[in-house]
Amino acid sequence: MQQSVHDIVAQDEQNGIRFSWNVWPSTRLEATRIVVPLGCMYSPLKRIEGMPPALPYNPVRCSGCGAVLNPYCQIDFRTKLWNCAFCMTRNHFPPYYAENITEQNLPAELVPRFSTVEYELQSGDAGQPLFLMIIDTCTALDDELDHLKDSVQQSLNLLPQNALIGLITFGTNVQVHDLSFADCPRSVVFRGTQEYGTAKIQQLLGVLGTANQAQGGANGPSNQAGGAGGSTVGRVPAIGKYLMPVEECSFVLEAILSDLSRDPWPVPSDKRHSRCTGTALSVAVGLMETAAPQRGARIMAFISGPCTVGPGVIVSQDKAENIRSHTDLMKNQAKHNKSATQFYAGLAERCVAVNHLIDIFACSLDQVGILEMGVCCKRTGGSIVLCDSFGQSVFKESFRRIFRRYEESIPGEGGHMQMGFAGQIQVYTSREIKISGAIGPCSSLKRPAPNVAEVEVGEGGTNVWSMGGLDPSTTLAFYFEVANSQSQALPAHKRRMLQFMTQYQHSSGRYRLRVTSVCGLWHTDPNDLGGLGRSFDQEAAAVLMARLAVFRAETEEQSDVLRWLDRSLIRLGAKFAQYRKDEPSSFRLSPEFSIFPQFMFHLRRSQFLQLFNSSPDESTYYKSVLVKENVVHSLVMIQPSLICYSFNGPPQPVLLDAASVRPDSILLLDTFFHVVVFHGETVAAWRAQGYQDQEEHVNFRRLLLAPQEDAQLIMDARFPVPRYIVCDQHKSEARFLMAKLNPSITHNSTNPSAGQAVFTDDVSLRVFMEHLMKLAVQS
Repeated sequence: MQQSVHDIVAQDEQNGIRFSWNVWPSTRLEATRIVVPLGCMYSPLKRIEGMPPALPYNPVRCSGCGAVLNPYCQIDFRTKLWNCAFCMTRNHFPPYYAENITEQNLPAELVPRFSTVEYELQSGDAGQPLFLMIIDTCTALDDELDHLKDSVQQSLNLLPQNALIGLITFGTNVQVHDLSFADCPRSVVFRGTQEYGTAKIQQLLGVLGTANQAQGGANGPSNQAGGAGGSTVGRVPAIGKYLMPVEECSFVLEAILSDLSRDPWPVPSDKRHSRCTGTALSVAVGLMETAAPQRGARIMAFISGPCTVGPGVIVSQDKAENIRSHTDLMKNQAKHNKSATQFYAGLAERCVAVNHLIDIFACSLDQVGILEMGVCCKRTGGSIVLCDSFGQSVFKESFRRIFRRYEESIPGEGGHMQMGFAGQIQVYTSREIKISGAIGPCSSLKRPAPNVAEVEVGEGGTNVWSMGGLDPSTTLAFYFEVANSQSQALPAHKRRMLQFMTQYQHSSGRYRLRVTSVCGLWHTDPNDLGGLGRSFDQEAAAVLMARLAVFRAETEEQSDVLRWLDRSLIRLGAKFAQYRKDEPSSFRLSPEFSIFPQFMFHLRRSQFLQLFNSSPDESTYYKSVLVKENVVHSLVMIQPSLICYSFNGPPQPVLLDAASVRPDSILLLDTFFHVVVFHGETVAAWRAQGYQDQEEHVNFRRLLLAPQEDAQLIMDARFPVPRYIVCDQHKSEARFLMAKLNPSITHNSTNPSAGQAVFTDDVSLRVFMEHLMKLAVQS
């Protein structure tokens, strides 16, 4: 690959961005022929080494299009003017720039290596973020609730002491706890079977609405009357009553949590718990809309079962009715699915309108309704954590890592939480490019602009998206189209420009704006595909295709999505491979494309496109993580990594293949969601005989410990925390490894070599590639 033209790694390290194609076709017709969409994976808050601390002034913007001053703008130092790289408008520098700027004295945003900079906006302080905890008290066992209470109490030490916190508990009914009253527990109870509007919530809680809070400060709440929620006499702001600083209410909150017990309402043996999850979330959203619109706020719901009463019901209380399955959904027999999905989508819209986010921690052996509730997290930028119990490390560690902080040594960031709030991202493009849409934890704000394409992909129809929450690993996939419909290519000196502007509330309470400006080349010779092919980033392209496949799977049949993937791969091979017509043996892919078919093979077999062996909730969870993570983590989900440990040498990566399973070795599998240590049959027998405890077999002890230590390193740096599995060959949990392997050896193999047979009718990678070569080269 021509690193002088485009360096994929450097681009990612400098700007947190990776393109599927680093050189773009210059006409719309040519862009449709390269098969893989023009797009990029962008991490707005990626930690960039060497980036200057947040600049303590507002950015200089173009008077024509609004783009921000960047290193690609033309500067006239004599007249103190600058030309916008996007619309070519000539702009005057502000006086404080014009007085000091020279070729030797440049502001940070004009230094070529700082194509990504961050500004601390001088528009005032937004205040500390808000956290509202929603606790489900309908747990199956007292121990479950005790584990949850313990985790929530520990989180009080992880939050900034001036952050605001609130507490809602729910079971048959919903309780909003008053944290300002220390003499005894006091709460407002909402009926679980009823849906409440924002005005009604304000009235029952006795708090001021958004429109009244500013007036209340001047005139006093007793002078207010009327409005949608009725009289406001005696009402107070929600902040200071139901939402209070941690340092002021920690004693009251811990007392409430200590006394909290399981829902007292009796449950017959043939009935499910009366659980009003929908009402609890609705009350929480209404409270936050009232207390802090357009301010960083996080609603964190801890759920131990499906909603059975009130709005958003997933399944009835009668245990005779089973919770919906994939088969029920395909046959349109899931009677609650449509209404529940619409209800939770409405909650998501309300959160998007005020820039808040919802996290869901679902810990249950049964489904809890993630399929329906997932839209609340997906559209607001929240996280989903799914596991079996609140006592598992998967939940405890994942919840703790939500509150991770930057190291004290990082200038401008030290000690602050890594999470950002109330984000918006806007994309500027040069005139030859239009934005089709974005796929990720965001929501379209439907703002029309000249650079918005007519054909939408994902969240489209806009160049501005809302993100209620984001962190350094949050990654969005953007899809573009070439606007040049002329048959002739663009001039060779032309460059394409993109600028991503992410405004968000920093955990310190200040507003920040991160600006990433990227310049790239156009491909001007349609007869020579060499330059275009050498610019292909097969890793970023695989993840962009995966996100697009997952998005299409929401509205299309699974078979149609798989057929689209197959046809795209065949067309790509026919376009960029070297071969002779009708001779499959002559088919050759260049290094830039060589691993891409392998990624597509594993994507077809993955839990993202295959429904077998996973519930609707699990499928939604896996997809929600895929569309939020960066390229490296997404590739691990698509094609897991496999490392072999043996006495034959140091640990080394091996093929994700049945032939890699050997009785005298240990395998470490990382699927992102699971970390599996797999002992071969012989190793397991040695361990059972206790050889590792004998001094003369110290090397065997080290062999057993090495994959466990590496597994711990993997889990220490990951969110959500993966499930850790230790298993032996031919045992039940070995299925976690065997299901991911390429079935090169099956029960039908006539001459099995070293390795273990996989009992499946799926085709192997070799057969898949043979069919690809045959179809790509045919006339």
